[in-house]
Amino acid sequence: MPSHEFYMDLALNNARAMKGQTDPNPLVGSVIVNRNRIVGVGTHLKAGEPHAEVHALRMAGEAARGGTIYVTLEPCSHFGRTGPCAQAIIDAGLEQVVVAALDPNPLVAGNGIKMLEDAGIRVITGIREQESLKMNEVFNKFITTKTPFVTLKSASTLDGKIATHALDSKWITSADARRDVHELRSEHAAILAGVGTVIEDDPELTARIPNGRNPIRVIMDSSLRLPLDAKVVVDGAAPTWIFTSRTYDQAKKEQLEQAGIRVFETGGENRTDVNDMMHILGEENVSSLFIEGGGTVNAAFLENQLIDKVVLYFAPKLVGGKNAPTFLEGLGFGLMKDAIDLTDGEFTKIGKDFKFTGYPEKRGISTDEIRI
Repeated sequence: MPSHEFYMDLALNNARAMKGQTDPNPLVGSVIVNRNRIVGVGTHLKAGEPHAEVHALRMAGEAARGGTIYVTLEPCSHFGRTGPCAQAIIDAGLEQVVVAALDPNPLVAGNGIKMLEDAGIRVITGIREQESLKMNEVFNKFITTKTPFVTLKSASTLDGKIATHALDSKWITSADARRDVHELRSEHAAILAGVGTVIEDDPELTARIPNGRNPIRVIMDSSLRLPLDAKVVVDGAAPTWIFTSRTYDQAKKEQLEQAGIRVFETGGENRTDVNDMMHILGEENVSSLFIEGGGTVNAAFLENQLIDKVVLYFAPKLVGGKNAPTFLEGLGFGLMKDAIDLTDGEFTKIGKDFKFTGYPEKRGISTDEIRI
């Protein structure tokens, strides 16, 4: 007879397939089993639409009665855009609920479990808990802090260069690695670059994959230098938002807004305040941010302890040159003991390149002097 882990793995796999579709809601999968037979399967598809449990219950119908439902996240107990899933499970007559992880949403936070147990339903928790928590790392941060989960991405040579001393950067990594980056773009709610990168490269900042979605394009621009003919202004492929300082050019702001660009002022006197920007993005319901900036932008986020995850692509190339730019600049740390450690590191090979994923420890120094 298959184990609890077997059925929960099915639910997790179904949930992961929806990555990039559900934000700001979590990824959730559900499987209903009765007499060792799968009778219902459900996945949350999009915010505002029925939750995974509801889809599974609809598929199962009367076959759900007396069965077990496996859910990757605690069933909700409140009325949001949809009704409480815990009550739907009770009404369907299920005898057992197996849950991977509790919901960190303060509106749920154990209340769904209590509601089920009060109705006499047996509840088992913690089955594939770590897998569920990692799958919903974006939601878990956003729902508790109201600020986006921030992923820093960079591509460099093995000696850490993102361009030659002549600023040539096309292409560092292979087509396989670049395709992987477009997948990551599609999974995030917003993508960020500094105005210097936009002026230099005139990127589209879109996800060029079949059925992919284009994230909101966020540009850090303290004095509104962004050209009015830049692709992110004129192509209409995705919304473009600019975050600036208090000393921006008012006439340029009006021109950009006439072009359909949203301009947000932050509290920095002559720079974009990254902490203000994070709070504004949270207020705008942006749950995840993918940074593809240069060394100064990357340093501003890292040294202000705003990076939750790093994804680094390394090409097996050596460029050299003390004036060749690197993916981390800024002030930096004076002592090696202050360097930020990356935990849970994982290397994978993509084509001829290497991809590293890790999580920075949350400690750093102020970078008020950084101007973007």
